[in-house]
Amino acid sequence: MESISDNTIMLKVKSGDLNKLGILFERYNRMLFGFFYRITSNRELSEDLVQNLFIRIMKYRKNFRGEGKFSTWMYTIARNILADHFKQTKRKGFNIEITDAHELINDESIEFELEEEKHQLLKKAMNCLEKEKLELLILSRYQGLKYREIAEIMNSSEGAIRVKIFRALNDLREHYLKLEKSEAL
Repeated sequence: MESISDNTIMLKVKSGDLNKLGILFERYNRMLFGFFYRITSNRELSEDLVQNLFIRIMKYRKNFRGEGKFSTWMYTIARNILADHFKQTKRKGFNIEITDAHELINDESIEFELEEEKHQLLKKAMNCLEKEKLELLILSRYQGLKYREIAEIMNSSEGAIRVKIFRALNDLREHYLKLEKSEAL
């Protein structure tokens, strides 16, 4: 089944073969969980959001035209789910979990402490970013989407996305350096 494209599978789902949605779930559930978790820092909520996403995919399957990449269409729905969630909870701030890579380091070593401090500073710096900048960085750096795909998801031009990501990275760098300086004092 790996050789069948996502678009082909989704077109089968669109035509009524709902069992094929399971293939897409298997391909994307971890990636989507990571996307939601990096924004919410809540495992249970992230699992619920992934489930809601696939419910919406099933509900809006007739809207899928198959012209663009399935993943682009899927992330557009994911962003809408996040927007709906934040509207419902009227949540203003964002907490994110950057990576679990620090678990790979021996926690008895000094290296772990240094990495953990950097990890926490990066997490705090990302929490300082505006919602759109946070989403852009997660989509580009953690989800690995190309600028063209992000532009499609965000209904923007590729050039505008490049500039926005560049600015988001600069803002992140500034926040990180300020936090690093204040922590050193």
